[in-house]
Amino acid sequence: MIKVRYYSRSGNTKLLAEAIAKGANVRAVSIDEKDSMIYDKTDILFIGGALYAYGLDKKLKDYISRLDAQNIKKAIVFSTSWISKHAIDLLKEALKEKGIEVFENYLYFRNKPTEEELDKARNFVRSIIDNC
Repeated sequence: MIKVRYYSRSGNTKLLAEAIAKGANVRAVSIDEKDSMIYDKTDILFIGGALYAYGLDKKLKDYISRLDAQNIKKAIVFSTSWISKHAIDLLKEALKEKGIEVFENYLYFRNKPTEEELDKARNFVRSIIDNC
């Protein structure tokens, strides 16, 4: 089972999450939604967010802290931002601290992803699924 979870303020990370979900043939779910918490076995969790004041948003940090590592086999992180891809490292670190294995591969696009970048994201997801 594959799941996509994200937190987005500007909508850029939401666009990327939706492209990832389309590539995996699942629904992207904002962590703000009531049904966002993961209670069942998940083979791959795609989880993303951006930098806010040089750190992860408190809501995203809290969401990750509530994840049960027993339910998630592996995670892949993604982010958009206009400054840097530092959110990638912060997401990986937070997940690893929870005991969740994290793929080294990730998706990052600067600013609002273009259609070409969204296609790249969908293809990335398909290649991950095909190789798992």
